[in-house]
Amino acid sequence: MADLTMTRLHEAMVVLYAISLVFYFIDYLNKDAKAHRVAFWLLSIVWVLQSVFLVMYIVETHRFPILSLFEGIYFYAWLLITISILLHCVYRVDLPVFFINVIGFIFMTIHTFAPSQIAQSPVGEALSSELLFIHITFAILSYVAFSLSFVFSTLYLILYNVLKKKKWTKQWTRLPSLQQTEQGMTASLLTGIPLLLISLILGLQWAYLTLDNVSVFDVKIVGSFVSLLIYCFIIYGNRKGKLHSTGYAWAHVYAFLFVIINFFLGSRLSDFHLWY
Repeated sequence: MADLTMTRLHEAMVVLYAISLVFYFIDYLNKDAKAHRVAFWLLSIVWVLQSVFLVMYIVETHRFPILSLFEGIYFYAWLLITISILLHCVYRVDLPVFFINVIGFIFMTIHTFAPSQIAQSPVGEALSSELLFIHITFAILSYVAFSLSFVFSTLYLILYNVLKKKKWTKQWTRLPSLQQTEQGMTASLLTGIPLLLISLILGLQWAYLTLDNVSVFDVKIVGSFVSLLIYCFIIYGNRKGKLHSTGYAWAHVYAFLFVIINFFLGSRLSDFHLWY
């Protein structure tokens, strides 16, 4: 009965999240202050419920819930909502908040309606490893940073296109400037790259200490290092003046798509990242 109630509450969270996105979109189109308030408070309710479930899970399992793909997705969605609320309160930027919440909603939906939430993997059984805990924490934080770079790059492309075609309307007044979006892309990368690098170093160290016959050519490991190199080349190209404007933004978009593919497909094909 308790499990059924928890399931229904998670489904209710998804519904509230969806309604919040609808109100955010209405506010964006019509600059409706009332719709904006409703959207924010609905999102706040979702965040509170998520936080309560997160704390309950920590109390029940006596650990932080990030050691499986299922748990990681939930924590990732919670981080995105938290960041969107902070951006809303501190910087008063509306469109970035909307895009961040769209990504968060997608992952919240994946978490809630996943076909299987129970199967434990070899990684999920190694719950006592602090090294593993730190590795996964840094990895998820790097994914959040790259998600932000994707949001800012998308906004840059939208703004650039609107300005180029001279189709500026009141709907676009809430967009940040081109300079702000480019700064957001760069700041996100400068945050995400070291986080991912630290995660990979700690992850390899944990694997060699804990697992037998670990190959550095594992699909997930190779994909993660390729992701890191891609982002490093993006920063290098931008600093050298070879990658700028829309080319810089598109590079962020393609890099994030590669990260998403590696996150899901790499986990499936990996010999020891068996997270389902």
